[in-house]
Order: sequence, then C-alpha cells, then structure tokens
Amino acid sequence: MNLSLLSRYAFFAFCVLFTLASLPFLGHQWLWPFTLLTGVLSLIGIGDLLQTRHAVRRNYPILGNIRYLVEGIRPEIRQYLLEGDAEQLPFSRAQRSLVYSRAKNEGADKPFGTLSDVYQNGFEFISHSMRPAPLTDPCSFRVEIGGPQCSQPYSASLFNISAMSFGSLSANAIRALNEGAKLGQFYHDTGEGSISPYHREHGGDLVWELGSGYFGCRASDGRFDPERFAAQAASPQVKMIEIKLSQGAKPGHGGILPKHKVTEEIANTRGVPMGEDCISPSRHSAFSTPTEMLQFIAQLRELSGGKPVGFKFCLGHPWEFMGIVKAMLETGILPDFIVVDGKEGGTGAAPLEFTDHLGVPLREGLLFVHNTLVGSNLRDKIKLGASGKIVSAFDIARVLAIGADWANSARGFMFAIGCIQSQSCHTNKCPTGVATQDPLRQRALVVEDKAQRVYNFHRNTLKALAEMLAAAGLDHPAQIDAKHLVQRMSATEIKLFAQQHVFLAPGELLSGQIEGEFYERMWRMARADSFEPAPA
Repeated sequence: MNLSLLSRYAFFAFCVLFTLASLPFLGHQWLWPFTLLTGVLSLIGIGDLLQTRHAVRRNYPILGNIRYLVEGIRPEIRQYLLEGDAEQLPFSRAQRSLVYSRAKNEGADKPFGTLSDVYQNGFEFISHSMRPAPLTDPCSFRVEIGGPQCSQPYSASLFNISAMSFGSLSANAIRALNEGAKLGQFYHDTGEGSISPYHREHGGDLVWELGSGYFGCRASDGRFDPERFAAQAASPQVKMIEIKLSQGAKPGHGGILPKHKVTEEIANTRGVPMGEDCISPSRHSAFSTPTEMLQFIAQLRELSGGKPVGFKFCLGHPWEFMGIVKAMLETGILPDFIVVDGKEGGTGAAPLEFTDHLGVPLREGLLFVHNTLVGSNLRDKIKLGASGKIVSAFDIARVLAIGADWANSARGFMFAIGCIQSQSCHTNKCPTGVATQDPLRQRALVVEDKAQRVYNFHRNTLKALAEMLAAAGLDHPAQIDAKHLVQRMSATEIKLFAQQHVFLAPGELLSGQIEGEFYERMWRMARADSFEPAPA
C-alpha cells in the first residue's frame, strides 16, 4: 500500500480502530464522549465510501466533507471577513451600508475623506457651482406621467420601488414595501406576479406590471383576458399599467418562479397550477409586431379607463425599438411612459450566461431610447424611467443627466427591508425573510419596522439628491443634464458626459440628415410592421 493511500484513509482508519478498541472499556465514563465522536465519524466515513455522487468524499472519507462545508459558507466568509468596501459583488459593502444607514435614519456622513480612488479610470463625479442654489424641498421632486391620449395622468415620485413580484418576495416583504410607499407617497411596482392581497393591504400606489404570463388577467389557455384585466385595473390603487417586454436579469428568457415557492396563495393570485414551475413565456401572445404592440397599449388604456400605459424593457436589438417608434409615428398611438432596465438590474434568479452576457447596460440603453425619441420629435410626449443598480442620490443624478425623468430601484429597497445579499433568493431559504415563502422565515421580517425603513430610505435619498443638486447650482432634478456629470477617462484626462456621448437633435431621424452612422443604419433597418430588420 503506497503512502498516498495511507494518507487518504488514515483519519478514517483511526476513527474506526479507536471506536472498536474502546468498546471493551466503556465502563470508564470519561471515554464515552470520545467513543461517541469517533463512532459518528466512522459512520460518516462509511457513508462517504458507499455514496457515488462525490469523488472527493470517496477518496477522502470524513475529511472530504470539509471541502463542501467550507464551500457552503464561502459567500458569508467572503462578505463579512474578506470583502473590501468597494468590491462590487454585485453591490459593495459601502453601497449596502449607505442604504442601511438611510433606512435606519442614521447619519450617512463619512469622515476623513473618500475611500474611492479619484484617479482610477471610470471614476465619476458631478461638478459643483461657485454659487450654490437654495435647497429645494425634495417632496416637490415629482413627474407628471400621462400623454395626450391619457385621461387619468399620475404624479409619480422621482424615486420608486421597481418591479418585484409576490412569490419572488414574501408576503411580509410586500406588505412592508407597500406600507413604506404609502407613507412616502411613491409607487410600488407589482412585478409580473399580479396584484396580491398584500399589495392592497396598506393602500400604497401601485403600478401593475403585465408580463407575458398575463398573471391576474389570464384566460385558461394562458392568453390575455380583457374582462379580468378591466376588473383589476379599475382599482383606484392601480395608478399605471406597465407591459414588461423584458427585464435586466434575463432579457428574452421570461420569468421563473420555482415550484417549491408556488404556494396555494400564489397559485390563486397568478391563476396557475401548483406543483409546477411558474414560467412566463419569453414573448407575448397578445402582439407580434410593433404596430400590434401599440394597438395593445391603446386597448389597455381604454380598458383601464384612461390610465397611463407604458412598457418596460432591456434594450437588445436597437432596430426593434426604432421599429416601435416608427409604428408610433405611423399609427399615432403613443405609450405614456417607457422604463429602460439595464442588464445590470435584476432581483430574480437567471441563467449565468444571461446575467453576465445578455442585454445592453443601463447607460447605453437609456441614452439610445432617449436619443431615438428626441430624433423622432416624441420625447416631450413620453416620459422615461430607468432602473438598474440605483441605490444612491448620485445614481439617480447619473440617469437623469442622460435622459431619464425618474428612477426605480429594486435591490435598494430590498436592502432597506433587511436583505443582506446572501444570494439565496431562488432557494426559498432567504435568511432575512425577504425572498421566501417559508412562513417561519418570513415571520422574522417585522412589517411595521421595515415599512418605516422603506420610507426613511426613500426620504433620505431624495434629501441627499436635493443637497447635491443645490451644490451644483440647480433648483430641480429636471435641470440636470450631461454637462453636469464628469468621468475620468485616463490618469490625465476627464470628460463631461456631454463630450462622451452622441446626442441627437430634435427631429434629426425624420430629417434624413443623421450625423451618427450607427443611428442612421439602425433607423434604416427598423420596421413598423415587424421586429425583424428590413432587408439591406
């Protein structure tokens, strides 16, 4: 027998031999704990040798289990002991600490200077004025949403809760988010999982998100049911309707709620069977072309009694969005708003390849949508929202500077109600009760306390935004644009956002005199009658 074999089985052999050798001497009570311990370890070792799933355990009985134990607690060890303040995994400790402090109404001031490397490529900042403006009341930071075809416009806060479904989140998490939204007078996006009783409990403003599964207004065959939609949309609590075309975490994939999280209550809310994964189709059945999509928007607006109707998407093929804009021009039907989701967004589980390598990041997607609407003379008729890793006042200012009218946050508000970024949302074992349907686990989330934290986070973030804008000499968020934001390009060069990005002039796409080659090529490819590109 070689030395390698001896070393692999030495500890297992010791446990077995010690257990057997000590059996005749069990009359000595001091020996019992040691015999019990080695006996249990011997049984574990025998189990390791007999199992067939893990080669490491077969080759290293007993000791091989240490590998799986350490692997199991690796995220926690890294997060609490090894992670640096600025490491983005996907949110840094500094970002999470900022949300926690503001949610608890604690001071977020930091002494002794910044921890950021201001000479690192990509560092961003907002330029300040030598004559700061008077501080504006952040309660006035609101956006009127509702175009000329809408009869029930909605005054939305500049900062709102992005889409997260009941099912993905627990009942107590939904309760806390909605009560916080009610306290702060901002909206709570339902996510595509329909409107649950917990969304209605505290009466906070709702944006009803309509995904490809049509949950809450779904016929028995899974298609859209106009009558069920009209009945739900009539609720005074529902302020706007948002069609979800895609989301940042998994554009083109559809939503996934694992079957172990589909309770009877969720099944009833969504109108789906239990015992099966709840999977939204990757595409809508109510329309198949840009023109048909706008006709669907007009139908929803009529069925809802004239409430604002828009859509949310993560930009993919640029010509597809331009095709929607061409359809707007041809039909005269306009959405009241568009929410651009960046690929960096996403609270739900998704295949790794989708999370890492699919979809356009928020900045590029938002800028393209803004430019296309400006270039087609539609920007003043359609409001733009943005979502994707937005947790601070500067994050909001950054998206406003390149075209957004307001910002949404999902994970920021999850942190506010206690999320610790354990990344176990899809396992039903969320340690803080935020993303689980386990009644005992979600009981740990105290609604009254967390609702106040949601309100605090929203209020303190907008307060910080007001202070930042005043320092820049601005009275209102609508005044901020690309000339106010700056990014470091190299050790010796910085550029304004206005210098980095192409901004189209009003009507430029319609004039035929398009300066940017990319925009000209995409506009030629776009079709109102199909999402397919026009033949070259």
